[in-house]
Amino acid sequence: MARPTGQKRQAAQADIDSADASRRTRSKVTEDANHNKRRTRSSDQSPSAASAKKLTSPKTPPSAKKKFVKKGTARPVKKNAKKLNVNTSSSSSDQPAATNDSRRRSFSKVVISSGGNRNDGEASNHETEEDSPDGPSYWLMKAEPDSRIEKGKDVKFSIDDLKKASEPEAWDGVRNAAARNHMRSMLQGDMAFFYHSNCKTPGIVGTMEVVREHSVDESAFDEEHPYYDEKSTRDKPKWCVVHVEFRSKFEDPVTLKELQKYAKPGGILENMQTLKMSRLSVSKVSKKEWDFIHTLTGPEANGAPTTESAISG
Repeated sequence: MARPTGQKRQAAQADIDSADASRRTRSKVTEDANHNKRRTRSSDQSPSAASAKKLTSPKTPPSAKKKFVKKGTARPVKKNAKKLNVNTSSSSSDQPAATNDSRRRSFSKVVISSGGNRNDGEASNHETEEDSPDGPSYWLMKAEPDSRIEKGKDVKFSIDDLKKASEPEAWDGVRNAAARNHMRSMLQGDMAFFYHSNCKTPGIVGTMEVVREHSVDESAFDEEHPYYDEKSTRDKPKWCVVHVEFRSKFEDPVTLKELQKYAKPGGILENMQTLKMSRLSVSKVSKKEWDFIHTLTGPEANGAPTTESAISG
């Protein structure tokens, strides 16, 4: 039997009310659950927990961070420059222009490599003392006084051979980049020790003077020369020579063993390049080393006397 129309409407309304009550109940349960989750997250971020996190992963303070300066750029002037008596306001026009000689002598750290006599080898780092722009620079150059045949030619060259030369001698055959760079730094008037190497008693036997600055080493182009280098071309020459003249021969040579006595820690020759890199054929000598070594020699035969600073010690 069908329900009257009024009863149908009441039943439909009851169903709608029941559905609305069910939705409100589910919404309430979901809202309570979300509220509980928010409370849980808030408790995890308590001050004590946050402090503990900071302690476990501290940030690097700005003062501890390394500051890198791009190569070739000037470092910023410190704020306390006035306390250090640094005049940061002076213009370049107030400073005297650097001469060619002072610029070429101003290098303070030179990376050099060890090598042999006039034909050098493996690399090794070393730092040299800064030259003064006043006066000559000093060097030590090695040659072999005893006969040794290479490609059918005798490569010996001694202090006596230099003394006999009627004109400036080209110091050729250097085949090491570091030794070559030293020769490129030499100026007319620089002085050098002549060192006998690869012989029974190696050591310093005299002095010579650079009378002509570097030029192309022609021996590198000669296929019959003992030190021919096929990689050196006339368009792009790799090697150079300087011309030297005899100045003095020591009556008593300063032997390698005697030099080594003063090369111990704290010794006056502690940083002498030729003692640190025995295979380097052209090396730097400081003014202090130059003067001291002269005090170890006997009277200089056929040459200038020792310098005043060397005599006074």
